[in-house]
Order: sequence, then structure tokens, then C-alpha cells
Amino acid sequence: MSLVNKAVMAALSPLLRDFDRGCEHPGAVQEHVFRQLLEAGKDTAFGAEHGFGSIRDYQDYRRKVPVREYDGFAPYITRMRKGEDYVLWNQKVRWFAKSSGTSSDRSKYIPVTPANLAGCHYRGFKTMLATYIRRYPDSGLFNGKALTLGGSVRVDEMSGKGARNGDLSAILLSNSPALAEIVRTPSRDIAMLADFREKIDGICRVCSKQNVTNFSGVPSWNLIMIERLLEYNHAEHLTDIWPNLELFMHGGIGFGPYREKYMRLIPSDRMHYLENYNASEGYFALQDDPSQTGMALTLDNGVFFEFIPMGALDSVMAGKSEEVYTVDEVRTGVTYAMVITTSGGLWRYLIGDCVEFTSLCPHRIVITGRTQLYINAFGEELMIHNAEEAMSEACRECGVEVLDYTVAPVFMDDTHAKGAHQWVVEFSAASQEAMRDPVRLERFRNALDAALCRHNSDYDAKRSGDVTMTMLELTPVPSGTFFRWMESRGKIGGQNKVPRLCNDRRFIDSILG
Repeated sequence: MSLVNKAVMAALSPLLRDFDRGCEHPGAVQEHVFRQLLEAGKDTAFGAEHGFGSIRDYQDYRRKVPVREYDGFAPYITRMRKGEDYVLWNQKVRWFAKSSGTSSDRSKYIPVTPANLAGCHYRGFKTMLATYIRRYPDSGLFNGKALTLGGSVRVDEMSGKGARNGDLSAILLSNSPALAEIVRTPSRDIAMLADFREKIDGICRVCSKQNVTNFSGVPSWNLIMIERLLEYNHAEHLTDIWPNLELFMHGGIGFGPYREKYMRLIPSDRMHYLENYNASEGYFALQDDPSQTGMALTLDNGVFFEFIPMGALDSVMAGKSEEVYTVDEVRTGVTYAMVITTSGGLWRYLIGDCVEFTSLCPHRIVITGRTQLYINAFGEELMIHNAEEAMSEACRECGVEVLDYTVAPVFMDDTHAKGAHQWVVEFSAASQEAMRDPVRLERFRNALDAALCRHNSDYDAKRSGDVTMTMLELTPVPSGTFFRWMESRGKIGGQNKVPRLCNDRRFIDSILG
């Protein structure tokens, strides 16, 4: 291990100990986090309204604080944005992560408190780096630069105290310590440009001659950056530009459909791909062991977790059921809606993500979809993980690459006697020509439908004999279609994501229009 790596590990060893303790003693660690959060919440308007001072244990907390979605927090957050202090958290809040998620066009403003920033977001990221160096002690990660494809921030239009809102990535960059700026690239003035094209051009000019060893972000936006870098440098592979590249930390969307293309553009045995779960609300999980399926929950990271089986979600939200579980009570193979209590002042917040546990102690999860981002128009219950897995398999089987896609139901009407799904797909430039061949396009369509049947028994049952659903419709679109659509909605870069599944046709009709 190099001297640099030894110094890093010495500095981060307390975080590793806490992370390991969370893996080994999840219940005890989560109880400690719960107590810390509850103590901080006593000195808030929300805590006073909900009797935090008299809460003795978790069961009291469940009785006094109902599970809420964003709409239940919006009035409190509006008060904070207008300048009122100590509403949801016992610190002044001047940053709000602006997010529409993928299930709504309406903006959400997630409070980012000082405690949440330092003790959750930064802490989670540093823990991930520590687990990486522990696994790869001879890494050269810190011998070069870390590239971040950030978003942008602006003054909050409601604020009288100079509060700002924007992409979480830009908030993290705006508050990062000076020491971090030494090893990060590009400079803040480029990384936080609002115009995505200008940002990418700036990265090409500045970063092409630097020693970049790692980069992070959403796979789709980073792929656009990579292709522009290759064009700018007249290179075939990213390692021709950055020969010491070794790590891509990705999140936000499934990496499966992009993996083959990344491996083709970065043909290096030293390259590693690690998933992390860093949402606007907090840093929740990291991939500490690539040989294991799923990401390890960061149970020591200022977040108290609860889980609702998807089958009980509606009843819980209606107050008719108390089927909510802590980490000590969950099981593998069950799809749960995740509920969080955080140092950002979100108390029993239904974040909207669905997860499954692949192991317990350590608690590892895979993100299976969104509570509102699925298709169940005909009883098929198609979740995002089914779609991602099927798309990856179809791409491998047919030797093609897909940049983006979205799916919606085709409802029964005068022209459609039975239901179906329509897949609008943008193939990579290298695959566009091949997909103009009707025979190859039909082969891909069949492969995708067959893979969906393998991964989703409900879809398979509805497709059996075309009784309820017919073969999926495949609609290829020209290069740049999804980029232009996202740009038209003001959702380029940062943590913005193309909605993969929707139970109605509002997204797909807008894209095709």
C-alpha cells in the first residue's frame, strides 16, 4: 500500500469501523441513530407538534408520526424556504436540493441541513472510498483527479435569507472543502455551468490533458460526456485519454443496459464499476463488495430506515395497517417501499423507492423500482428491475447497444383489442444502422419480450397465448431524441433521469410528439 493510501486509510478508519459495526450489529446501530435524530427533532416546530419530548421508544414514534409522502412535508418546507428557522431540524437551512424525481413533473425541494451534508452525504461518499481502498490497497485512485459531472444552483425564489436550490451534485460541490478541490476536476465554474453543452465542452478543454483516475454520476449523462471527449481528442477509447482510469461510481439509474458500452469504451482490466445510492434526501447504500449482489445499507449514516411491504403500502398510507418493519425485521426476496427519517428533517418520509434485500447482516439491497414508477395496466406488475434486466439480456443476445428508453401501456380501444406495452428505444450510433434492418429489429423485439417473460411471471401469464396482452411494440427513435426531450423540459445533467416506466402515456406521447 502506497504512503498516500496509508494516509487515506488512517484518516478514514473511524468511518470504516462504524460501517462495519452497522453491518455486524444493524439493530443496535439503528437504535443509536434513531435516538440521535429524535433528540435533534425535539427543538423543532415539527417535533413540538408531534410530541417528540414524550416519545420513549420506536413504538411511540410510530404512533405519533404517520408515514408521509412529499406533499405532507411541503407546507413545512415552504416555511423554511421563506426563511423560518428550526421547522423540521434544529439547524438553519439554506440549501434545498431541487428534484422532480421520475414520477412527477412537479418540483420537490429537499432540505439539505449542515448535519445532513456533512454527516450523511459526505460521510457516505468517504466511506465508499475507504471500502474501495481496503479492497484494492494498491489502487492509484489518489494519484490523479476525480471528475464530477455536476449540476447547477440558483437563488431560491422564495428566500429572503439568500437560500439556494438546485441539483444535489451542485450543492455538494458548492460546499466541498478546499482540500477536496485540489483532487477534483473540473473547476467549480465549469462543473456548475447551467448549460450542459458548455459544461461538456469545458471538460473537454480542461480535463483531456489531466490524469483522471475516477469519475462519478448518472451513467447516461456520463456516456454523453465520454463520447464528446472521444470526439474532441480523436480517440477510440477513454483510456487513450486517461490511461490511469480505474473507477466509475454510478447511481441514479440501472447500469445494466450501459455496462457493455462502458466496457467497450474503457477496455481496461483495472477498471471497476461500483454503484452507490446517494439521493437528494441522503446517502443510503454503497457497493462495498463487487462479488456480492446489491449495495450495503449505511446504517450508521444519520438515516433511520423503515420498510413497508409493497402489498401493504396502500393500507399503511391510509392508516389501516401498521405493517412497517425495521432492519431487524425484514426478509430477503420481499419488495419493500423504503421509509426514511433523516438528519435533513424528514420524519418517516416515503421516499418513493422500492428495494429488495439480497442478504441480511450485512443488509444488502437492490433498487427494484419506484412506488409510482411501474406498469400495471393489465395486471402485469412490471417493475423497473424487470425492465432493466430484460433490456440488458436482449442487448447482449442481439449484439446491440441502447442509450435510452421508456415504456408505457398501449390501452385497449377501437384499434387495439388487447393490451400491450410500447417501448420507445434510442439505440447507440453504432447500433442505429443495424436496427434499420427489419429482421434484426424483429429479433431484438422477440428477445426483449422473451426476457420480460423470464423475469416477470405476471407479465408471462398475461402474455401466454396473447390472452390479455399481445407482443410488445418496439419504436426506435433517432439519435438525440431523449436528450432533446429532456432539454425541452429543462432537465439536462445532474440527477435528472429519463422515466423508464409509466402507468399512463404522458411521457411517451410527449417524446414521440
